[in-house]
Amino acid sequence: MHTGKIPHHHTQGREIEHLSLQLNKVEDFETVSEVFKQLGDSTRVRIFWLLCHCEECVADIAALLDMSSPAVSHHLRVLKNCKLISSTRSGKEVYYKASDNKQSQLMHQMIEQVMEISCLDDILKSHEEYENNISSSQEQILNIHKVHDYLTNHLDERITIEELSRKFLMNPTTLKSLFKETYGDSIASHIKEHRMEYASTLLTSTDLSLNEISRNVGYESQSKFSSAFKETFGMLPSEYRKNN
Repeated sequence: MHTGKIPHHHTQGREIEHLSLQLNKVEDFETVSEVFKQLGDSTRVRIFWLLCHCEECVADIAALLDMSSPAVSHHLRVLKNCKLISSTRSGKEVYYKASDNKQSQLMHQMIEQVMEISCLDDILKSHEEYENNISSSQEQILNIHKVHDYLTNHLDERITIEELSRKFLMNPTTLKSLFKETYGDSIASHIKEHRMEYASTLLTSTDLSLNEISRNVGYESQSKFSSAFKETFGMLPSEYRKNN
């Protein structure tokens, strides 16, 4: 409801008078609205865009868009009523093309600019997603190196995947998969190699008993340690110590 109050303007007098005059040309705005309304169908926009680049008959347009001729004819009638396209007859065939007027040209430019911006947005979005994936992947690999360092610094402990998952905030499946991808072997097999290497060092550089060495490399049972050591080096720990 109009209150009769004088609006508070931030623009200059002449400018607001001009704007007010234009706003009162309701019919002009209705014309613009009608044109945009008729282009509110994506198929109609495709047909109009096509006819901005070439002159075609109904049958060819229908084939290009994989549509029926009656459906194409309907869209052509709407576009022609809006004066966005024109037609010429050649014998029994009617050919359509975009009208040679300002309105049609502006619509063509607007469509192509919007499409270009949209494509650019898609490219930028894809690039951003790619960079985010790279960043995420690098962060995960860094975490895997931390997992590796943690395990090799705690060879005397039996640490489960679940414990590692909680400590390094990684999904257990992802953790195992990335570890194998990074180090070429499963966590168990890779750390076993480290344990055996450390055990061989202790056997040759210290006087620790086999039982003590077993515990230092994460084996509570000396017999299981000896079996694992023989599997790796082809001889029992006692033989290895004697030979080295």
